[in-house]
Amino acid sequence: MTRSEHDTETLIRDSLERLATRAPDGHAVRDALARAGRKQRPSTRLALVAAAVVVVVVGAVSGMQLLTRPDPAPAASRPVLGYGPEWLPDGFTEQYREGGPGITPQVRQWVAGPAKVTLTAYSTADPEWSQTALKIASLKDQALVHGRVAMLTGAGGTAELTWLADDRHVLVVQVLEVPDARATAQRVADSVAADPVGVHGELRLGPLPPGLAERSTAVRGSGPGTAGTELTAADPARPAVPLLRVAAGPNPPTPDKAVSVTVRGGEGFFVAPAPGRDAMVFVRLPSGRWLRVSGARPQAELIAVANGVQLDPAPDYRWLGRATS
Repeated sequence: MTRSEHDTETLIRDSLERLATRAPDGHAVRDALARAGRKQRPSTRLALVAAAVVVVVVGAVSGMQLLTRPDPAPAASRPVLGYGPEWLPDGFTEQYREGGPGITPQVRQWVAGPAKVTLTAYSTADPEWSQTALKIASLKDQALVHGRVAMLTGAGGTAELTWLADDRHVLVVQVLEVPDARATAQRVADSVAADPVGVHGELRLGPLPPGLAERSTAVRGSGPGTAGTELTAADPARPAVPLLRVAAGPNPPTPDKAVSVTVRGGEGFFVAPAPGRDAMVFVRLPSGRWLRVSGARPQAELIAVANGVQLDPAPDYRWLGRATS
């Protein structure tokens, strides 16, 4: 839906609500029709009743269409990340967020040149992270984060600090290319607090091939002008392995060879799979940005996924390129 279409729908919905509040009482309408009926011929009364029924039915159908239109934003497409640091070294700006439903990891990343600070939240329901408390307890070299025993590893410009924020979340701070990385990781971890933020990109998945479910949404960029959104889908039995990627951004793919195909009603392109590279379709959107769909799937499936993608006219890219508060 375009912004103008969204505004139009809002105006229509508001108008319907205003009409509903001004609508006369049903008993008054019935009495008025009865009085009019006593003065008019039967055929006229029938015409009035038919007209009233048409108006009521049309209004009801229009209202129901507005109120029951499917929400184009499935929950997986707008994840909320639960944690954030209140301190970072000078010069770092946030350039990446990723999350999804269930046990999908929540990731936030800040960048300053080649240096990176990444905060990841894992679910203890994930078998890979369910025994983290025991692993931390078995180590000799331990640290404390908010009074909880943590695991600190690394040396020089690289360090990683792992601890349990609560019974359901394992948090990991990773520091790369930062002088005295262990001390930096400790200070960042000590500043981490419950700080929910959203991931609201420009895409929503439509129908997916059988056996796939939406896995994650990621937004990345050095600022709003370079922003991009990527969605992934996976087999629900193996959610850690993305099998399909759908992305939109300002730059077109640059494959060596592509075949012209019809995508979203216009000219798009298909790139055949190659060793180490999945098949891909891509197309230029009306906004001038580029949509691409890739995965180890048949051409027809990739095109169908691209055709079903919904575009969000108001993504939230404002936080890209900003330092933490």
